[in-house]
Amino acid sequence: MSEVQELIVNMGPQHPSTHGVLRLIVHLDGEVVTRVIPDLGYLHRGLEKLAENKTYAQFLPVTDRLDYLAAISNNLAYCLAVEKLLGLDVPKRASYIRVILAELTRIVSHLVWLATHALDLGAFTPFLYCFRERELLLDIFEMYCGSRLTTTAFRIGGVPKDIDSQIKQKIEEFVKIFPSKMNEYEALLTNNKIWLERTMNVGIISAEDAINYSLSGPCVRGSGVEWDIRRAEPYCVYNELDFDIPTGRGVGDTYDRYLVRLEEMRQSNRMIKQAFEKMPEGNLMADDPRVVPPTRDNVQTRIESLIHHFHIMAEGFNPPVGEVYQAIEAPKGELGFYIISDGSPKPYRMKIRVPSFANLQAIEKMCENGMMLADVVAIIGTLDIVLGEIDR
Repeated sequence: MSEVQELIVNMGPQHPSTHGVLRLIVHLDGEVVTRVIPDLGYLHRGLEKLAENKTYAQFLPVTDRLDYLAAISNNLAYCLAVEKLLGLDVPKRASYIRVILAELTRIVSHLVWLATHALDLGAFTPFLYCFRERELLLDIFEMYCGSRLTTTAFRIGGVPKDIDSQIKQKIEEFVKIFPSKMNEYEALLTNNKIWLERTMNVGIISAEDAINYSLSGPCVRGSGVEWDIRRAEPYCVYNELDFDIPTGRGVGDTYDRYLVRLEEMRQSNRMIKQAFEKMPEGNLMADDPRVVPPTRDNVQTRIESLIHHFHIMAEGFNPPVGEVYQAIEAPKGELGFYIISDGSPKPYRMKIRVPSFANLQAIEKMCENGMMLADVVAIIGTLDIVLGEIDR
């Protein structure tokens, strides 16, 4: 009788389905996976250390480079954290604009996930369909802030510009056609025999394990846990919007997480329509000289105030000494910024809680119970990771 020898395979860091520079050390018994060990650090970005050497305003464009497929969500989480530190009240209209753009970003992120996940499993047509709609949304982002990917769409204290009639028309046109496009994606995949075989009972993780592994976003909701920061700890104006929190069928497999993300896109579409209906008139930036130029009737006073404001912009404002943590429901899960201030214009320390990093640790658990090597590709896709925020 021949001796069975375990085979160890390096998957990545150049493998196309690792969704970035990720290395997986895969232990195999034939084609059955016995263990998967993620090996990180190939991108070695050091963004948290970089924050200590930039003013609060200067670091904002750097947040685009975390999850670069959802830059606007990164901007929002960071701005909310700094505003919490400063004690700023953001105008209601600016908060509604933030929600509209953040939900469009959620759709963009999920479209890229669906496109690449399907492509990994051999379905090419959904890739073309999803990128077709993604281009429409990137056009809207470009109209709003001049950029398509790394947007820097918000400002500390509010938003840089209003949603004008042309942008509003484009968004409303997209919201109107998007449900029919969603039906096209589902017609290709949801009941497709090959898709079902590649996703059902693959990468199962129970609700208890999902919580113990600190999973968040669609990864935890796919296991049946109804946890969404927009509902549990509302920020911006989410408490004024009506939306459902989709959860899985109770299995906690790759197919469950697929269904959750599809429904999340529909819910985002629903929230955008509500936001336009409820959005009031008003200012776009907080009335605070640390973030906007003050307006005064007296010319001499106004000149002095403007000089003071531009000095603040150049040198940075001085927040109070203290520490804050602010999290949002980003497309991939809980994205939070923990900032320690020593009263200087730059953060003393910053720690970023990114969903991809926490979600990736569950990959070994998901690969248990006789998963095959081909299933590892499906499991990586179902986690929807971006190495830009893992190697932060």
